[in-house]
Amino acid sequence: MAEENVPSKDHWLSIGEIAHRSGVAASALRFYEDQGLIGSRRTAGNQRQYQRSTLRRIAFVQAAQRVGLALAEIREALDSLPDDRTPTRSDWSRLSKTWRSRLDERILELERLRDDLDGCIGCGCLSLQRCNLYNKSDRLAERGPGARILNVGIPGE
Repeated sequence: MAEENVPSKDHWLSIGEIAHRSGVAASALRFYEDQGLIGSRRTAGNQRQYQRSTLRRIAFVQAAQRVGLALAEIREALDSLPDDRTPTRSDWSRLSKTWRSRLDERILELERLRDDLDGCIGCGCLSLQRCNLYNKSDRLAERGPGARILNVGIPGE
């Protein structure tokens, strides 16, 4: 007699089935598992099997990545859920509210980047004296690594 809380065999899918259904490569699924984002069990033949509900967790990970969250942040969010429970609509709403300010910042950054690049493309960089991106004598190196001018106004910069 099977335990009451153990899913039936029909609820378990192979890594190939999960990859096919989710559209995520098997190598990415193994990586997600290594990162603690999803879990599996092993068969007697040491093959990975995933609960069907893992598909929702993978969709959650993909949506969070599109928002721009790091895998560590996604894992932290998933860890805030009870064990072995996939995110519900209510969970997603609660977690996504904490990401709203990050989305707003990212939108502003992308708008600034779009506007600055539009101006740069418009001038064709024919006038290095007026170009906002020109870095004579590498003077911006003192301000740290990365695209320092493009990063102006971005929190943490």
